[in-house]
Amino acid sequence: MDRTWPRFIAAPLESRRLLLEPLRVAHAEEAAVVFNDERLHTYMGASPATFDQLRARFRRQTLGHSADRSEDWLNWMVRDRESAGIAGTVQSTVYHSGEHNDGVHLVAEVAWVVATPFQGRGVATEAATAMIDWLRRNGVDVVIAHIHRDNQPSIGVARNLGLHRTDIIFDGELRWTSLGP
Repeated sequence: MDRTWPRFIAAPLESRRLLLEPLRVAHAEEAAVVFNDERLHTYMGASPATFDQLRARFRRQTLGHSADRSEDWLNWMVRDRESAGIAGTVQSTVYHSGEHNDGVHLVAEVAWVVATPFQGRGVATEAATAMIDWLRRNGVDVVIAHIHRDNQPSIGVARNLGLHRTDIIFDGELRWTSLGP
């Protein structure tokens, strides 16, 4: 696929309390322990991944793009500066036009997961803000998140990020979006 926009590669990012490290396969061992909590999967319809499953997933994700190169995959492990432990993940899939189908808009579909001990502290909002600010500085003008209608904490994060609920349902989740800064 011929692209007229630059390739996105996850860069190290920082916020006041957090460090966002570009995903590495080596994160799998620590992540398998941190995310081994059924409660984290309530709205995702899956069980915690094993070390081997995470390692395989991280290998695919660290390619940085879809097979046809129409999407860039950006994934970060979020570390708490104080404890140096993994506090969560943020991710973005970047592509051109998407639902607008006009060849103009650069779209980022974003998601976040916060490890159980770090929930309720604003980690998702802070990490997603750092990621989205970086994406916008690099040309993204549409941000989309898909959130289960019962996931009140993630709905709160979406609102904190300035996203607005739409009536679009994608894979059983409501679409939240923002156009422009």
